[in-house]
Amino acid sequence: MEYTTLGSTGMEVSRLCLGCMSFGDPDWREWVLEEEEGTEIIDRAIDLGINFFDTANMYSKGESERILGNVLEGYDRDWPVVATKAYMEMDEDNPNASGLSRKAIEQELQNSLDRLGMDTVDLYQIHRWDDETPIEETMRALDDAVRRQQARYIGASSMWAHQFAESLHASDRLGLERFVTMQDHYNLVYREEEREMLPLCEKEGIGVMPWSPLARGYLARPAEEIDATARGESGDKLYEHPYREGGGQEINERVAELAAEKGVTMAQIALAWLLHKDWVDAPIIGTTSVEHLEQAVEALEVSLSESDQAYLEEPYEPVPVSGHE
Repeated sequence: MEYTTLGSTGMEVSRLCLGCMSFGDPDWREWVLEEEEGTEIIDRAIDLGINFFDTANMYSKGESERILGNVLEGYDRDWPVVATKAYMEMDEDNPNASGLSRKAIEQELQNSLDRLGMDTVDLYQIHRWDDETPIEETMRALDDAVRRQQARYIGASSMWAHQFAESLHASDRLGLERFVTMQDHYNLVYREEEREMLPLCEKEGIGVMPWSPLARGYLARPAEEIDATARGESGDKLYEHPYREGGGQEINERVAELAAEKGVTMAQIALAWLLHKDWVDAPIIGTTSVEHLEQAVEALEVSLSESDQAYLEEPYEPVPVSGHE
């Protein structure tokens, strides 16, 4: 395993972050693994040197956090770096169980800590932007969480670059904790973040943790095989992002071609491409099998030349911004 400093924090994290959305309750999403299978993957990730774990309160309505916390209880608590998130609706009967008001942040952070079995979470992130709450209120509530030692750092996820800049400016103006990470939507077939968000993160020393590095599996197998997967069969979510537009089909074919040439998997090529990007700290990998986890770690050893990278990138054309909702 390789490690890197997360943004400008000085905190060391593995070059791959294990996303825990896949662990919880299959009633929430058909492809989600129950506790025994999820535990096996988390344990194997730790064996492989992964120390960075990302979850959220809304993943299986808290079950993901509980499972992760149960597994980590058996390890040295000083070793793992745990990130979780808030914003999404947790209780349809409670209007304050979503959003980024002070009340929502304080109650949802405590609920997350209780499920994780922790007094402090390493990175507490806002899952999306909240149009209903002034950013100053949100940043003050997050600053207080750090001062109470319930969170060590704070981070953000997909939003417009101008919103992220506004957040950083509000923190600077008010003398509050700043966001230190951006968890954004970024992969070979969705590169709109390169226009504004990623240059902003680079300028501000923000750690970048891309979600959906394999484009929900679109970059893991030939396009015509996607619908045969459990995720492909389970609904329209696989199709809600414009992966097949803007040259996506040709990029998929080039990933397959380069993978065959190098004797590796398509997923390893797609991950290696991200790992070669200077502004990426740790892609968030989600998996439902130990085999795929092990292959993801092996991607750290895949070398792509500048010409390889240019070949993969060349077909890309602009697509509609996706993932902020």
